[in-house]
Amino acid sequence: MSKQLPHWIDGAELTEAGARTGPITNPATGQVTGAVGFASAALVDRVVTSAADAGAAWGRMSLTRRTQVLFAFRELLNARKHEVAAAITAEHGKVPSDALGEVQRGLEVVEFACGLPHLVKGGLSSEVSTGVDVSSIRQPLGVVAVISPFNFPAMVPLWFLPIALAVGNAVVLKPSEKDPSAANLIAALWAEAGLPPGVLSVVHGDKEAVDALLTHPGIAAVSFVGSTPVARYVYETGTAHGKRVQALGGAKNHMVVLPDADLDQAADAAVSAGFGSAGERCMAISALVAVEPVGDELVSRIVDRMGKIRVGSGANAEEPDMGPLITREHRDKVAGYLDIASGEGATVVVDGRTVDAAGEADGFWLGPSLIDHVQPGSRVHAEEIFGPVLSVLRVPTYDAALELVNSLPYGNGTAIFTRDGGAARRYVNEVEVGMVGVNVPIPVPAAFYSFGGWKASLFGDSHAYGPEGVHFFTRGKVVTTRWPEPDAQTGVNLGFPQHD
Repeated sequence: MSKQLPHWIDGAELTEAGARTGPITNPATGQVTGAVGFASAALVDRVVTSAADAGAAWGRMSLTRRTQVLFAFRELLNARKHEVAAAITAEHGKVPSDALGEVQRGLEVVEFACGLPHLVKGGLSSEVSTGVDVSSIRQPLGVVAVISPFNFPAMVPLWFLPIALAVGNAVVLKPSEKDPSAANLIAALWAEAGLPPGVLSVVHGDKEAVDALLTHPGIAAVSFVGSTPVARYVYETGTAHGKRVQALGGAKNHMVVLPDADLDQAADAAVSAGFGSAGERCMAISALVAVEPVGDELVSRIVDRMGKIRVGSGANAEEPDMGPLITREHRDKVAGYLDIASGEGATVVVDGRTVDAAGEADGFWLGPSLIDHVQPGSRVHAEEIFGPVLSVLRVPTYDAALELVNSLPYGNGTAIFTRDGGAARRYVNEVEVGMVGVNVPIPVPAAFYSFGGWKASLFGDSHAYGPEGVHFFTRGKVVTTRWPEPDAQTGVNLGFPQHD
């Protein structure tokens, strides 16, 4: 019988008796390697209640002590990042370099959070009225929930956990049930770093656990990353139950290539951003917009580079460039877009269904795929494919490219490749997208900025990590103070303070 992954509750592993379970599968082999328990609503209630007590004590702990825990966690995670990356490779299918890269990006947010004592400093205005001072402070919310996706089982939790914990909250993390082990490893490292039991809990599960978190009166805020339909559901359900919600949704990221661009640089970027992590990234470039006359030359250079991509299992001694997709069902759905493209009149230039993967025959393989002459507004263009499929659209002018990008409901990330500073500046100002790269294909902000898109890519008004993350996980309080002068006469006065 396969081993069941436990929850992490009150600083220890816990298996809920009689609970439903789901399989954990290695996408490179197609084999079930374990099981994960699905938390009941009753268990979620128990966890939130425990977190409220533990979080209250944690929030009263000095900033110095909390920061010491963060520094200790940073050192532990850095020392054992290969262990976390190996768990990601085994359950998600990412090649080791990709898995290690996402842990490293998560570490950057941990390092940002180590400076939280400076970032949560309040303000003071002295003598705003005679003998009156006004100060502002930021305080923790209480218990917050983080619901994270399968495609970044370490990085996305690390977008939220360090900041939420640093400012004094307790956190309940619900990772994806498809690749849950990294979350337990991270929780154990927090405990080893000195985080008190109950301040961070990991509950595994499906929609029952998610709904229990979204509706529980003890949860003050919810951070979510996933597809747009689910992000909308999380936002509407959470806010209807009085919670602060940031729900990051899906994307259709365009890379615009102007005629003056360095085409070798653009081709390298398109291949890296389109096929890295098998395209299972919300910031992946899935639509390349070629402003003519560069389309033919750009496609030729991309095809040449695609032929050098090695697809296979991350367990191979010679590490490949790209691994499998997360599940058989998702692989089949993504592959189906190649048939859709042909039916819409586009040209399938490279068909990844014929890939010879250096891995197990039953793995969920789909090689890098390229579709040319995609029509604006077609399904292949408009829908989020979330796999290694790059679509090429051709337009005659910059204005046509801009209109095409802005026509879709998503607004997560975009890039423009050009040598023209004026054109780049215009694009940055005119495109309706939250994160823009200039000759940078995947413009994920550094940890001291904030991550998030516009339109249907974000529900709520706060982006992830950085300054907006600090703001999301705290609430402001303004204190107006007046102390009587020594030996001053006192009396009843119901009026406003007066300026002398």
